[in-house]
Amino acid sequence: MTVTDPHAAPASGRGDEDARGHVGRRLRDVRSRTGVSVSELARRLGISTSAVSQIERGVMQPSVSRLIAITDALGVPLATVFGPGPADDGDDDAPHGYTLTRAEDAAPLPLGGGVTFRRLAPGDSPGIDYFESVYPPGSTATGKDRLFRHEGYEVGEVLTGELTIDFTDEIVVLRPGDTISYPCDVPHRLHNTGSAPAVARWLIVHPAR
Repeated sequence: MTVTDPHAAPASGRGDEDARGHVGRRLRDVRSRTGVSVSELARRLGISTSAVSQIERGVMQPSVSRLIAITDALGVPLATVFGPGPADDGDDDAPHGYTLTRAEDAAPLPLGGGVTFRRLAPGDSPGIDYFESVYPPGSTATGKDRLFRHEGYEVGEVLTGELTIDFTDEIVVLRPGDTISYPCDVPHRLHNTGSAPAVARWLIVHPAR
């Protein structure tokens, strides 16, 4: 059954309009490069072609779970969405032997519900995604009471605030300094049950393709 996307929030405000549009543009570019049509991606996700189009145009911001579902459906790492546009790829003058990303070039990526992701791994990091997430109070990675799963193995550390992870039979509350790891195919949901923003860092290790 094809449905509209319940896990994307309408874009609002103008302060981060360019950043919001960046998410959609990157998803569209990645989808085009992988040769997947809008209708095929919608079919894989179980949502309408209109919902995919609205996400790519920046009309709706995907939730955390929807963004991960899209990159999984396209067979690309989550970090691909954080990367530079095609015109910015490559630097003939870049030094060899290391990869550097300056703080000003690692802007947060706004998602549905006010959640933001910021890539921490510089350059291409095959097989891993390393990023920082910020969950405002009351925000969630997916729809209310809905658990999700995706590819890989996840390791996380909470830096500030309080972050709750719902599993099928257990609820875990993480506070500053707490760390956790679990296979990403274990159903789970992240949300902020505290009164302050929750900042965490995550490493996702992907299976070899």
